[in-house]
Amino acid sequence: MPLVFGQLTDPLGGKDFSALLGGIATAVGALIAAVGGVMVVVAGVLYLTSAGNPGRVETAKKALVYAVIGIIVGLSAKAIVDFITKITK
Repeated sequence: MPLVFGQLTDPLGGKDFSALLGGIATAVGALIAAVGGVMVVVAGVLYLTSAGNPGRVETAKKALVYAVIGIIVGLSAKAIVDFITKITK
């Protein structure tokens, strides 16, 4: 398509802002869930290498709880954005 002065193409590709936001939320949510999965493994390694040290065991437990919370938030990111979009319309 030739570039004509005064014409701009739609950068959103015909989507509205809520669809764009939903796509971003899906991508970011997947990334957060993946990082949460890695953190579950890290928490497991921390627990296994704690050697019974109560401080390190507590650190591993906290890491696991935060990783699970991150996975839940990451997997529900799209639903959260859809809910907020529905409320604000």
